[in-house]
Amino acid sequence: MTHSTLTPRKLAPPGRARRERKAAELEARTRAAGDRLARISGRPATQVLQDTRATPHGLRRDDAEARLARDGANVVAHDTGPRWYTRLAKAFGNPFIMILVVLLAVMYVQWLQVADEEPFDPKIPIIGAMVLVSGLLRFWQEHRSAGAAAALRALVTTTTAVRRRDGHGAAPATVEIPMDRVVVGDVVRLAAGDLVPADLRLLTAKDLMVSQAALSGESLPVAKADTRAHDYGQSTTADPVEADNLCLMGTSVTSGTATGVVVATGADTYFGSMAGSLVGERPETGFDAGVKKVSFLLIRFMLVMVPLVFALNGLTKGDWDEAFMFAVAVAVGLTPEMLPMVVTTNLARGAVALSQRKVVVKRLNAIQNLGAMDVLCTDKTGTLTEDRIVLDRYLDAHGREDAEVLECAYLNSHFQTGLRNLMDQAVIDRVLEAEEVVVDARFTMVDEIPFDFARRRMSVVLRHKGLQGPEGAAEHVLITKGAVEEVLALCTHMNDAGRRVELDAALRRRVTRTAEDNNRQGLRVLAVATRTLPAERETYGVADEDGLTLAGFLAFLDPPKADAAAALRALADQGVAVKVVTGDNELVAARVCADVGIDVGIDEGAVVTGAVIDTLDEPGLRALVRATTVFAKTNPVQKARIVRALQAEGHTVGFLGDGINDAAALRDADVGISVDTAVDIAKESADIILLEKDLMVLEQGVEQGRTTFGNTIKYIKMTASSNFGNVFSVLVASAFIPFQPMLAIHLLVQNLAYDVSQLATPWDRMDPEYLRTPRTWDARGIARFMLFIGPISSVFDITTFLVLWNVFGADSEAGRTLFQSGWFVEGLLSQTLIVHMIRTRKVPFIGSRASAPVMVMTAVVMAFGLLLPFSPLAPALSMEPLPLGYFPWLIAILLAYCALTQVVKSWYVRRFDTWL
Repeated sequence: MTHSTLTPRKLAPPGRARRERKAAELEARTRAAGDRLARISGRPATQVLQDTRATPHGLRRDDAEARLARDGANVVAHDTGPRWYTRLAKAFGNPFIMILVVLLAVMYVQWLQVADEEPFDPKIPIIGAMVLVSGLLRFWQEHRSAGAAAALRALVTTTTAVRRRDGHGAAPATVEIPMDRVVVGDVVRLAAGDLVPADLRLLTAKDLMVSQAALSGESLPVAKADTRAHDYGQSTTADPVEADNLCLMGTSVTSGTATGVVVATGADTYFGSMAGSLVGERPETGFDAGVKKVSFLLIRFMLVMVPLVFALNGLTKGDWDEAFMFAVAVAVGLTPEMLPMVVTTNLARGAVALSQRKVVVKRLNAIQNLGAMDVLCTDKTGTLTEDRIVLDRYLDAHGREDAEVLECAYLNSHFQTGLRNLMDQAVIDRVLEAEEVVVDARFTMVDEIPFDFARRRMSVVLRHKGLQGPEGAAEHVLITKGAVEEVLALCTHMNDAGRRVELDAALRRRVTRTAEDNNRQGLRVLAVATRTLPAERETYGVADEDGLTLAGFLAFLDPPKADAAAALRALADQGVAVKVVTGDNELVAARVCADVGIDVGIDEGAVVTGAVIDTLDEPGLRALVRATTVFAKTNPVQKARIVRALQAEGHTVGFLGDGINDAAALRDADVGISVDTAVDIAKESADIILLEKDLMVLEQGVEQGRTTFGNTIKYIKMTASSNFGNVFSVLVASAFIPFQPMLAIHLLVQNLAYDVSQLATPWDRMDPEYLRTPRTWDARGIARFMLFIGPISSVFDITTFLVLWNVFGADSEAGRTLFQSGWFVEGLLSQTLIVHMIRTRKVPFIGSRASAPVMVMTAVVMAFGLLLPFSPLAPALSMEPLPLGYFPWLIAILLAYCALTQVVKSWYVRRFDTWL
C-alpha cells in the first residue's frame, strides 16, 4: 500500500466552534483531574488514608452508606439518549415533512370552506399517511437500535472486592459489592482479571501488571511498583497514567495482587473527567449538513416557482381561486414528499443488512456517513493487530535465531510457580505450537527467585537429569529471564555458538545493539541468561543471580491480523484513506503499520507523536494531517483535534476506537465506530457498534452505505428533475392555452402515482463503478442536474400539447378533458420511464438493469396510468377515454424522450464527469 497525501476538499464542517469549546472543556477537566492525582501519587500512603478518612482495614458499613448517599453512585456521566417522545419529535423534524404539514393545513382550510358542497378531499389523508409513515419508521428504527445498544451494556454486572467492617472494633471482612457502590475511602482488593473500579492509591502491591489500553492505548500491560503499607510515595508525575503507585478507573489487572484506597469515584475520576465532557448535543455531521443544503435548495426552488404559477394562471385565466388551488397542487407536486420516507427506508434497509453482518447501527444517518467516509482514523490494538502478545523471535547474542534460547525461556516460564504474565504464556504457546519440542521432561524444579519490579527479572533453579559436573558431581541450572538492562548487568559471559566467551566491553556494546535494533522494530525485548551451580543446596536467593552467561534475547509483539492488509487494500480500493491514531509508542506503531502494508514514510518524524501535535496551531495541524498517516502516543484531546483538522479539510471522517481515550474523537467524527467490548462511554459516543472488531466488516459497511446513499440520491434527482420539467411545462401551457392545462387533482394523482413507483428505490441495486468512491451530498450538483435534465421532459410535454391541439382537435374548452387526459398519461409515463434512465449512467435495460422490485413497481404504475382514463374512476377525475390513434403518437414521443435523455446523459457525463 503506497503512502499518499490527502487532497484538500471543500468547506470546514459546521458547528466547529462548539466542538472547539467542548475540546477545551475536556482538556481543562482532564488536566485538573490529572494534577490532583499526581499530587496524591507523591504523598505517603498514610497521608492519603488520613485525607480520605479511611483505614487499611476498610470502612464501616454505615460510614460507606453515608458516603454513597453524599457523593452519589460510582458511575461516570454518559448519554442515556433522548426520551422516547423526544426521539419521536425529532423523527418528524424534517424540512419536507414540515412543508407537507403546512400544505396539509392549507388544503384542510380550503376544504372547510366548501365542505357543504364537496366531499372530503382524499389528498389530505394520503399526504398525511406519507408524513406519518416516514416519521414513525425513522423513530422505530432508531428506538430499536438504541435498545440494542443498551442491551449490550446490560449484559454484564461487575462487582469488586472491598474491605468492610460492621462497627468499631469489628474484624474487617472482604465482601463483593457492585462497582457503582464503591465510595471514597474504600479499601479495594485487586487480583488478576479484575477491573479497577475507581481511582486508587496503592497501599500494597505484589507483581502487579495493569492493562491501561483503555486510557493510554498501549497494547502491553504496565508494571506497578511493589508497594508496602508505609511507603512514602514517589516524585510527582505530570501524567497519572504513568504513576506506578496509582491504579485508575477503566484499567484492568493482568497479573499480580494489590490493595488500594479509593481516592476518587464517578465523575471525579480521571476516566470520569474525560467522560463528563462528552455528553450533550452531538456535532452536526456531513450527512446532516448535506441533507439540510439539499432540502433548502428544493425549498428555494419551490418558493420561486409556486408564486410564478399562481400569478400566471390568475392573470391568464382570471379565476384567482382556481389559480390558488392549482398553485397549492403545484407546491405539493414540487415537494419530494416521499423523500423522508425513501431516505428512512433506505437507512432502515441498510441497518438491517448491517445487522446481519454483526453490526448494530445506533443512528440511522451514520449509514450514509459511512458511505461518504473518505478517511478512516483507527486505533491499532485489536483492529490492525490481534490484541494478544506472541513471541516473534528468539535470538542469540548476535541476533541469529537460536532454539537453545527458546528452550531456556520455556523452562523459565514453565517451572515458575507465580502467576504467569502474558509474555510467559507467549513463550509456552510458541513451544507448544511446535509439537516435537519437549524439553521439560528432563528437568525437575529445585527453587525459584520470584519476579519483583525492583529487579525486573525472575529466575528458576532446575535439576537436569543426567547433568553432572567435570568430577561427576550433580549440578543445578539457574535460568534468568527479564529486562535487558538488568540481566545484562549481571552477565560476565555470553554463549557464542556453543562456546562460553567472556563478555568484554566490545561484545557488550554489540549485544546491546542487537537488543536496541529489535526495540527499534517495535518489539518488546527480554534477555535470557543461565548459570551452572553445584548441587550443594536446595534454596537460592537474589545473590545467586550473578556471574550469568547471556543466552540471548526474546522479542515479543502484538501480531497483525491475518486479514488486516487485505481489508486495508479493500478500503483503499474504495477510496478510503486509513490513518492510524494510537496511544502506543511510535516504534510499535511503525512496526505494525509496516506489517500490514501502510507506508509511513522513510523520513525521521514520519510517525507524528502527540507532543508534536500540541506545538501546532490549527492551520499547521491541517497541513500535517494531509501528509501524515500514523500518529502515536496521542491523548484524547489530540485525537479529537486530528479528526477536526481532517474535517476542516473537507473530508468525511470515520473513527474506530474502543477506549475512553477515543470517546471525544468518536463523537466529533462524522461516523463514530466502536465494538461491543469497548468501554461504555466509547459505545455511547459511537454511531455504529461492531460485534466483531474487524476491518473487513467495516469495508462491507462502507459498500452498504454507498448503496444507501446512491438509492437516496436517485430519488432526489429523479424527483427534482421531473418536478422541474413538469412545472416548466405548466408555465408554458398556462401562458398559451385558454383553459387549465391540468386540474389540481390530476397533478396530485400523477404525483402520488409517481411517488408510489419510487417506493421500490431502496431495493434497487447500484452499478459496481458507483460503489468504488466515497459519495457526499452536493447541492450544487443537484441544482445543475435539475436544470439540465428537467427541461427534456418539457420538450416532449410541449410536443404532446401540439399533437393533442392539432391532431386530435383539443384546441378549445370542449376538448379540455381530452387534452388533460392525454397530457396526464404522457406525463405519468415519461416520469416513470425516467426512473430507468436516471438510475444508471449506462444504457438502461442493456448496460444496467434495475432490480426486480423496481421493474415491477414501474410497470404497475405505467399500467395504472394507461388504464385510468378508461376506468370507472375517470368521470370523477374529469377524464375521458383516449382515442386509439393517440397511442402510436404516445409510443413515438416516449421513445424519442428516452433517446434524447440518453444523448444528453452521455454529454452530461463527459462534461461533468458525474451522474448520480
